[in-house]
Amino acid sequence: MALRLARSRLLTHILRGKIEALTTFDGVSLPNLIPIWFNSSPANGNDTCRGGSLSNTRNFCSLPHAGSVQANEILTQDDKGSISQVLDFPGGKVAFVAEMRFLAESPKERISCYRVLDDSGQIVSGSRFKEVGKDLARKMYTDMVTLQIMDTIFYEAQRQGRISFYLTSFGEEAINIASAAALSLDDVVLPQYREPGVLLWRGFTLQEFANQCFGNTLDYGKGRQMPIHYGSNRLNYFTVSSPIATQLPHAVGAAYSLKMDKKNACSITYFGDGGTSEGDFHAALNFAAVLEVPVIFFCRNNGWAISTPITDQFKCDGVVIRGQAYGIRSIRVDGNDALAVYSAVHAAREMAVSEGRPILVEALTYRVGHHSTSDDSTKYRPIDEIEHWRIARDPISRYRNWVEGNGWWSDADESELRSNVRKELLQAIQVAERLHKPPLRDLFTDVYDQVPNNLRDQENLLRQTIKKHPADYPSDIPL
Repeated sequence: MALRLARSRLLTHILRGKIEALTTFDGVSLPNLIPIWFNSSPANGNDTCRGGSLSNTRNFCSLPHAGSVQANEILTQDDKGSISQVLDFPGGKVAFVAEMRFLAESPKERISCYRVLDDSGQIVSGSRFKEVGKDLARKMYTDMVTLQIMDTIFYEAQRQGRISFYLTSFGEEAINIASAAALSLDDVVLPQYREPGVLLWRGFTLQEFANQCFGNTLDYGKGRQMPIHYGSNRLNYFTVSSPIATQLPHAVGAAYSLKMDKKNACSITYFGDGGTSEGDFHAALNFAAVLEVPVIFFCRNNGWAISTPITDQFKCDGVVIRGQAYGIRSIRVDGNDALAVYSAVHAAREMAVSEGRPILVEALTYRVGHHSTSDDSTKYRPIDEIEHWRIARDPISRYRNWVEGNGWWSDADESELRSNVRKELLQAIQVAERLHKPPLRDLFTDVYDQVPNNLRDQENLLRQTIKKHPADYPSDIPL
């Protein structure tokens, strides 16, 4: 103890000698500031700052009394005799420096992107990834093709006027299927609207997809939602909600519930690059980091938020760097590489569940199709750009080359798969079209246990309006 006290007095003497060579700072004699920074012999023996309002400020005093071990850690002397101070601030110790330095607005080099397969479907030399066996590889490929066919036929059905709206996942099939394959069925999914492949992987049938798009009596949402707003309690897939990024805070809350219940599962939420411009994105990441919950934030950075390019969305290096800013472990991955997506999400899930932490995955991809059936993307982006991504960087073709290279797929398998899926889906559409629509009363149920009077009044008013103007309302909805 005597040695420590002597060392502390020596450091104090050196510090006073340096400061007394100066005059004043902001009208205050600098030597008089020393008791505020360093109290060599506090009267009460507590590690507190002295001087004005700082005396009762917890954790804002960088130097406790001279005799403590903490003082030796915080006040150090280098080989040249220079004294360096550290602020013991909430979250950890922060070193003081004499040089004024601003953090650069961005790193000199962009954050790298993890990939396993090159554009031709060959394994990149030196790549490390989660091994995929024959059965899993074939299942991933067949679901990617199924998703592509489903999107094509439903898009055509909308153009024929058979459904009111549709939205495709063209170019993002690897993100859908590969990420889903890396999850457990116990994991909770909170989607945006371009992840039907996740639901397909979990066992949602083509008939169930058709029922929802046509809004018939077998639609789990009872026709209240727009087409492609799927949901399934059975498959732990929250119903799609159109407002952007609202599902992100919900995913954090779901993950917090899983943590409290000590479940061996996580939640995962999907969103596009446009969603990162919403306040819910920032609130959710901070919420997840502070509470340390098992959630995976999966960003499909496809370059466009409808007609808004990412250059108009943010100045920083994409989305992945934002995770680091919030204290979240993050990775950037090639979203058109099924093996890379599968490996990254598999590792992310293991860390999220075993370590109880949030993970951010940014998948670089491209939306080959229009934003939706209400959009014409050729009005705001060049056709050559679309065609390049559709042909040269197609995730399905790339993954097929790898599966075929292993001897697990053939042209005969391809023809049979595409023919069978097309027949099954066309039949599902015919069935869905023939089924009745949900009755009018379902518009007012399932919110309250007992329908309140104001909703009863609205229902009566609607029925009266339909009776007066029957030609203005669909005739296939039971009254």
